[in-house]
Amino acid sequence: MSEDKPAETVENSSAEVNAIPNGKGHEPGEEITASAKTPPAEDCENPHRTENTEASLPESHEFLSGTEDKKTPRFTDFEGKTSFGMSVFNLGNAIMGSGILGLAYAMANTGVVLFLLLLTVVAVLSSYSIHLLLKSSGIVGIRAYEQLGYRAFGTPGKMAAGIAITLQNIGAMSSYLYIVKYEFPLVIQAFLKVDVPAGEWYLNGNYLVIIVSVAVILPLALMKQLGYLGYTSGFSLSCMVFFLVSVIYKKFNLPCPFVDFTHNSTLSVMNVTVNDPGGEDNPACIPKMANLNTQTAYTIPILAFAFVCHPEVLPIYTELRNPTKKKMQHVSNISIAVMYVMYFLAALFGYLTFYEEVEAELLHTYSRINPYDTLILCVRVAVLTAVTLTVPIVLFPVRRAIQQMMFPNKTFYWPRHIAIAITLLTFINLLVIFAPNILGIFGVIGATSAPCLIFIFPAVFYIRIVPKEEEPLRSVPKILAACFAGIGFLFMIMSLSFIIIDWTSGSSKASSGH
Repeated sequence: MSEDKPAETVENSSAEVNAIPNGKGHEPGEEITASAKTPPAEDCENPHRTENTEASLPESHEFLSGTEDKKTPRFTDFEGKTSFGMSVFNLGNAIMGSGILGLAYAMANTGVVLFLLLLTVVAVLSSYSIHLLLKSSGIVGIRAYEQLGYRAFGTPGKMAAGIAITLQNIGAMSSYLYIVKYEFPLVIQAFLKVDVPAGEWYLNGNYLVIIVSVAVILPLALMKQLGYLGYTSGFSLSCMVFFLVSVIYKKFNLPCPFVDFTHNSTLSVMNVTVNDPGGEDNPACIPKMANLNTQTAYTIPILAFAFVCHPEVLPIYTELRNPTKKKMQHVSNISIAVMYVMYFLAALFGYLTFYEEVEAELLHTYSRINPYDTLILCVRVAVLTAVTLTVPIVLFPVRRAIQQMMFPNKTFYWPRHIAIAITLLTFINLLVIFAPNILGIFGVIGATSAPCLIFIFPAVFYIRIVPKEEEPLRSVPKILAACFAGIGFLFMIMSLSFIIIDWTSGSSKASSGH
């Protein structure tokens, strides 16, 4: 119970702090009037002052730890008590999404070398982008993406950031629930050893998505504090590590070219595995170093989508114990490096197992060989658990963005908190039940909101927020930031045009409902 009171203070004061820039400005005098509108029970004037000093002293925030630490509002739902290691863990979990399941397919359509090159570029650019966000938030003392937008461009900036976060995270949640819809029936089918489903309701993905949403995701999404969900992030990541280990193990246990289960019994698959001396000579079993085709269009959005953690960076920065910009940058770099290695290994071994036969959703390819494989069944359960537990975590920034956009001056209110969660989950369920294919979700969302959140917004906000006295418009950092925004626009235009061409030509696997 001891946590409840500070948590409540932080939640309410968070809404107040966010209300301040929406009023007149961020001057100390105006803060008092903003605080006066809030419930008298919450004594938040002093903490606001504390944050004001933080605006001018972003690097020496450790100074605030100690006696005042418990009262200081953190601009988000967190109190800054999280260790360096746990912050790496949290950000890693924010980065690690269901994108990892599409990476082997991406590699099949780019080739190993080109894929590695693209992955490296996106990882480095993501790290630079986090540097821009941290620098901007350090200067103004605001650690909320929407409020950086407000400081840079007023209400349109706040709305743009809020809408991008909403789209991005709805895309992420859709892809997670799509995996539940696609995988859960197959897992139940395999456990029950049902070869041909006869239309049983419990083997219908649409029903299962709704059941999981109501029974697991909704209760977690209704929690007041995102901090309470921190326990699921470690479990979620360990499930993904298990997935990676299994993919690597399977590479050395499956024949090439692999034998489709529908044409052969399990026994013959086992025999082929043992007697396969000439498998490597088969042209279908030689990895391509570079490969360009129509499906290559999806690779850049899938990769961009794979490293989006930007809406979560600032809350994690806020949560960090004794936060400094340098410390948070280290957290980001380590998280990105670990995810980079995991992504590359998962893509490489997934691709080297199936080569050109790999599907947009890696796990489904394994079931074509042997639907009753115990290890793959366990991997499926692990991935399902991981993605299901990640949905509530991704839902929090969306709800926060909606509250920032639609109810900017309101404090925490349970009915609104619950209503937004239920509305969002209902909408995402409808999207998942009627969306044609996971690639369509990844591709379109990745091509629009991801470049905004990774490239365009951090760069443009940085150029506007950093004072001209400190860095003139023609200074190297601002020119670099402008180029960075340009790369974002290029990524967006290129990816969208590829996808549109692909869809209109009808050759896409996504449009043919494969």
